[in-house]
Amino acid sequence: MRHIKTTELRGSTALTLKDGGGDEPDDIVTKAIGDLTETVEKRLGEIEAKSDTSKIVERLDKLEAKSNRAKGGDDPDETAVAERKAFGTYLRKGNGATDEEVKALTVSNDEQGGYLAPAEMSSEFIRDLVEYSPIRSVASVRGITAPSVKYPKRTGITNAQWEGEAEDSEESTVTFGQVEVTARKLMTYVDISNELLADSGGTSEAEVRLALAEDFGQKEGLAFVSGSGVGQPEGLMTHPDIAETLNGSTTAISPDQLIALMYALPAMYRNAGTWAMNGTTLGVLRTLKDGDGRFLWQPSFQAGQPETILGRPVIEVVDMPDIASGAFPILYGDFSAYRIVDRLSMSILVNPYLLATKGLTRIHATRRVGGRVVQAARFRKLKMSTS
Repeated sequence: MRHIKTTELRGSTALTLKDGGGDEPDDIVTKAIGDLTETVEKRLGEIEAKSDTSKIVERLDKLEAKSNRAKGGDDPDETAVAERKAFGTYLRKGNGATDEEVKALTVSNDEQGGYLAPAEMSSEFIRDLVEYSPIRSVASVRGITAPSVKYPKRTGITNAQWEGEAEDSEESTVTFGQVEVTARKLMTYVDISNELLADSGGTSEAEVRLALAEDFGQKEGLAFVSGSGVGQPEGLMTHPDIAETLNGSTTAISPDQLIALMYALPAMYRNAGTWAMNGTTLGVLRTLKDGDGRFLWQPSFQAGQPETILGRPVIEVVDMPDIASGAFPILYGDFSAYRIVDRLSMSILVNPYLLATKGLTRIHATRRVGGRVVQAARFRKLKMSTS
């Protein structure tokens, strides 16, 4: 008879068979298998007790839940939400934002050309102020359909005589003339890159049009004040028939002479008159007083009403000369006697073909306008002179 001996070797049970013994072989084998099973279960229990797998299982559960979650359009991106929140905080607090919020804004480091926030092209342009004289707002403006317009002008009146009974009347003659106002041409062009036109989404072309309109307004305003009349409108200050009043000083404006200038015009023209001067001269007049200590300048007491000098409105004309010896810094009169004729409003022609090989588009701008004094007797100007 063989005897079976069980021994443990490296955590497992080994069976050793020997001859002899009184036990039955089947009982011995059954007992050995039971002991082996018990030993294995004991070892597995010890290993499981030594290693805590609860954290691993919890993490796996979270990953599985996240992967099974639907990625719909309404599901917010946690990173994007954090970045937007950090950007809003940075706009409100600037450098006072926390390090975590600033860190959320960073897309790369400065050495590699990174920025705190991505740049975008703004639709707002930064531009300087363009001032021009508001002569058009007070002058008489007409539209014409021809290169020029002629206005008949009566240069005299009849000569009636007092006659006795049965005496013959004397003949009178009336003389006439005409005043012609010619539309002058103002034009220029601008070359602009096709890339800029495309990248700006149309705002660059709109800005060019605005720049042209401001330039044309400034140029025509200057011509209405001091234009020579040769190739350009005739200006108010260059008309030879406008009378003048001497100021009596070359440096300081005399309040008495302003009153004299105003009342040198006929009442009909005087009561419809408007003062014109630049901002520097207007600032000086605001400090002047009459003989009773009252300011010549008076503010507007009602919305929409202009400020006044000696009871008449005043406009600020940036192209009028400053106070200087021999200059004419102030003009007063009825501006309806200055006629402006519009033949062609500012016309813009876009030509994308002329410079297409260079990637440029040419924008042409043209304006036809004229201006002239039709009644010089309605105006009077102040001369900074003693004689």
